[in-house]
Amino acid sequence: MKHITHDELMARLPDILDAPKDHVKIETLCLRPDYGERDFVDEITLTVDRGIPGERWETAPWMKLDDGSPDPRIQVSILGKRILDAVWTDRENTPHPGDTIIADLDCSHENLPVGQRLKIGSAIVEVSGVFNDACVKWKVRYGVDAKNFITIPEHIPYRLRGILCRVVQDGVVRKNDIITKV
Repeated sequence: MKHITHDELMARLPDILDAPKDHVKIETLCLRPDYGERDFVDEITLTVDRGIPGERWETAPWMKLDDGSPDPRIQVSILGKRILDAVWTDRENTPHPGDTIIADLDCSHENLPVGQRLKIGSAIVEVSGVFNDACVKWKVRYGVDAKNFITIPEHIPYRLRGILCRVVQDGVVRKNDIITKV
């Protein structure tokens, strides 16, 4: 499998950074009911208490609070479509990363600072301060260069691996809904 190289990623960086800042359409909705599972759906429910009912976050989150409960700051992940299109070069043999929402959105700290609220369908989420630095699975699936590209010090403010959010208002989100800053 051929992964994208650092030089190819750097050549694509200006286009990735030119993503729309607001009022963007949801391209894909993905649920992860269990490890390695991906369900692509047209609608999901977001709740303050349960995140996305039926999602692995409820039972096996990668971040927990001191009491062992799931950390609400990672209930919803949003990944920019341009970075996904850059790294996901083999869609036949490589799994989708599993982010809840894929949208052509500028996920940078400048555009979406910690605490920024986003209206998505009838739900509202809040951008958390948890930095998504890409896990080892990202490195295996999309390559070492794709992983390292995320954490180059000057790239950290761009949040190239997307943003993590907590739900602050229950609601329903549908494919093609518009994400809007609140």
